[in-house]
Amino acid sequence: MRSAGSAYLVQPDDGPGPGVLVLHSWWGLTPGVRRVVERLADAGFTAMAPDLLAGELPDSYSSARDLLADSDANETADLVLSSPVTLRAYSADPQAPIAIIGYSMGGSWAMWLATRLPDDVAAVVTYYGTQNIDFDDLRSPVLAHFASSDELVSDDDKVEMHARLLLSEKSVEVHEYDGTQHWFAEEDQLDRFDAEASELAWARTIDFIRAGFA
Repeated sequence: MRSAGSAYLVQPDDGPGPGVLVLHSWWGLTPGVRRVVERLADAGFTAMAPDLLAGELPDSYSSARDLLADSDANETADLVLSSPVTLRAYSADPQAPIAIIGYSMGGSWAMWLATRLPDDVAAVVTYYGTQNIDFDDLRSPVLAHFASSDELVSDDDKVEMHARLLLSEKSVEVHEYDGTQHWFAEEDQLDRFDAEASELAWARTIDFIRAGFA
């Protein structure tokens, strides 16, 4: 286990594996995010989560919202764009594409990054994060996990992203989890975390990533 600058990076015990980039939600690089990185390493991947909030760990919805509103989107974009370079240096093959998993805000960034660097991404997974950009350049398959009740992502948001992907003839798999809310897959968010739905989404994510690397 090692710290990689402003990121958390873990390699499998038996040596570097394919690279998986984890982009966290507006709650920051929490212990739960670190646990995701560790679970990916346990599954055979070299995984890294860059700290998109420069060490900030908001403790309320309002403080997280305000922190995001005050952040510099260009600085975040630069960090997101540079993170694959760092990750690949520690992966099994520094020239090979990576996979991306993003949560909420990080899911939006994941979709953006996969479209911005299409040759560098083998698979992209978004947890309750959407994008309304042009996906024509996207090459990787997409897996999307959504909550059935979500105050931050409307049905229109989900339909629009799905439609844009289909219109661009992209490979997309979408799952909605009954009885869940936004952040249902983040164990730090105790009032929203749904262990059963989270584990099902995780199993689908691991299978999807492995297929992307195959």
